[in-house]
Amino acid sequence: MSAIANLSDTAANAEANALAALCNGGSIRFYSGPQPINANTALAGNTLLATLTFGSTAFAAASGGVIVANAITPAAAVATGSATFARVLKSDGTTVVMDVPVATIGGGLNLSTTAIVTGATVSISSFSLTVTET
Repeated sequence: MSAIANLSDTAANAEANALAALCNGGSIRFYSGPQPINANTALAGNTLLATLTFGSTAFAAASGGVIVANAITPAAAVATGSATFARVLKSDGTTVVMDVPVATIGGGLNLSTTAIVTGATVSISSFSLTVTET
């Protein structure tokens, strides 16, 4: 049985900043269909809707275990569908960092709309992640 650790602010910020560093220069790929059980699971029957790219510094420094994405340039959609999750990749374009559910409001990764149409601009309205301290 594993123990549950209660992290200090310092430890939570270090963990969040390490996660943020993995995203530097990486990409966010938006997909339709069910989100895989975890980020190690291969995609199955999902449609790639759009790919956006992080800047060289993907997130601002953590505060209270929270990282907030720096500006991410919008991109044109390559397919039509309902965005259900995003897969975040390192800058090598193949190493998966995480999968994140998407929403229009109240989610960690919010789009202006989850109804994606080929050729339309896809933009992120907000993206933040929290490393919990307890």
